[in-house]
Amino acid sequence: MEEEGEEERAMESFLKWAAELGISDSPSTNRPQLFRSSLGYSLCVSHFPQSGGRGLGALRDLRRGELILKVPKSALMTSESVMEDNHLAIAVNRHPSLSFAQILVVCLLYEMGKGKTSKWHPYLKHLPQAYDILATFGEFEKEALQLDEARWVTEAAVLKAKSEWKGANGLMQELNLKPKLLTFKAWLWAAATISSRTLHIPWDEAGCLCPVGDLFNYDAPGKEPSHLEEVQCLQPNTFFQATILSNGDNTTIADAEQLDSHFERLTDGGFEEDVDAYCFYARENYKKGEQVLLCYGTYTNLELLEHYGFLLPENPNDKIFIPLEPDIYSSSSWSKESLYIHHNGEPSFSLVSALRLWATPQNNRRSVGHLAYSGSQLSSDNEIFVMKWLSKTCRAVLENLPTSIDEDMLLLNAMDSSQDLCTFLGKTKLLSCREEICAFLEANDLQNEDSFIDVLLSRKARRSMDKWKLAVQWRVKYKKVLTDCISYCNEIIRSLLRMDET
Repeated sequence: MEEEGEEERAMESFLKWAAELGISDSPSTNRPQLFRSSLGYSLCVSHFPQSGGRGLGALRDLRRGELILKVPKSALMTSESVMEDNHLAIAVNRHPSLSFAQILVVCLLYEMGKGKTSKWHPYLKHLPQAYDILATFGEFEKEALQLDEARWVTEAAVLKAKSEWKGANGLMQELNLKPKLLTFKAWLWAAATISSRTLHIPWDEAGCLCPVGDLFNYDAPGKEPSHLEEVQCLQPNTFFQATILSNGDNTTIADAEQLDSHFERLTDGGFEEDVDAYCFYARENYKKGEQVLLCYGTYTNLELLEHYGFLLPENPNDKIFIPLEPDIYSSSSWSKESLYIHHNGEPSFSLVSALRLWATPQNNRRSVGHLAYSGSQLSSDNEIFVMKWLSKTCRAVLENLPTSIDEDMLLLNAMDSSQDLCTFLGKTKLLSCREEICAFLEANDLQNEDSFIDVLLSRKARRSMDKWKLAVQWRVKYKKVLTDCISYCNEIIRSLLRMDET
């Protein structure tokens, strides 16, 4: 209780600091509470244990499209604003090969090194102490993902982080950062902060850190837009893309509301030059007490893990890829990226079309191609063959994985219901994933059972357990999609066979 009270006082102090910078959730700049707190009219900081932890709740009924938070440019932490420090600016200019992202990471570490003398100290001390993005995964957590696709993405994320850290090391040495800020661990923390919390701004590719504005938790768009490849501004990015759909100019919210419904904005905020501030708008109608969410863009669960360190129990934009015969790719003009299975187990339009053509004798493909590309079934036999092949392929992937969904669910239940490591080991004693559990113990130096009580205090072990849990949750979602796809295919087959019988 004492810690909670201290945390609450610290948050009040932070929100007062934010108000002094002009951050406000009120449409009026003359309300009586000005400078008492940046929130209090539309929003409040609350805890939502089942959906993101700490976030922002509605203090009143909010209407879709209503302005709910404004953060002036002067309150944003950007490379430009930090480099008002001449010492930093001169040093950065001597390293022109660094990317925008590397520069912002260095700027963040530089400000952290200033401690209480930093302009953004009240904000910086509220940043998370650790993140769970894929670049922070160790060898054990990477292997726990089980799927090659996820392991490759993790390896690439780690290698990229190490390469960028080494590339920026010269600049950090030149700035005389404290030894602990020069470490790869510190770099990972700062890079994860940038990856998971920055907002898009038009003048810096790395984005900006936005006090208060980054307290919004994520809400996935309900439906992935069609022809996504034609809408560049909706493409996933490493950084937090909280932008409204625009045709390149400074489209206001009023303008966006008038766009054709096909181009309805997926995200809920943007920097508006006419008011020189980052403005956030309610993405839907909210009742008082509900959590107010922000859409970062369209992401799969693996992409959310990669860039933000979390995943969604139900993600309408999730998709998985299965191994396909080389001839399947060459039998049609569909791109590889379009050949996937939706979150609900249904194969994508492109995947079904490609499989129908692939299952057609090569000398007949030209004559039926227009039907396949329009989404039409070519024949009952063709459709049954396609569904059987797809079901068999999904089943083969599942059978080649080290654990089943049921085993993974038992493992997750043990993680959730165990208060200490001894209880966890007891609950998992009969599970077939003993090899994975032993790997966790070895990765965290927990082989000595006599020391289990003491090592429970190990931050390393707790962090590893959290990432392990995310890995298991991700692979469960993957396997669930495959299982649902098998059910989908079997139902189609049964339906076609019934039709043939009649």
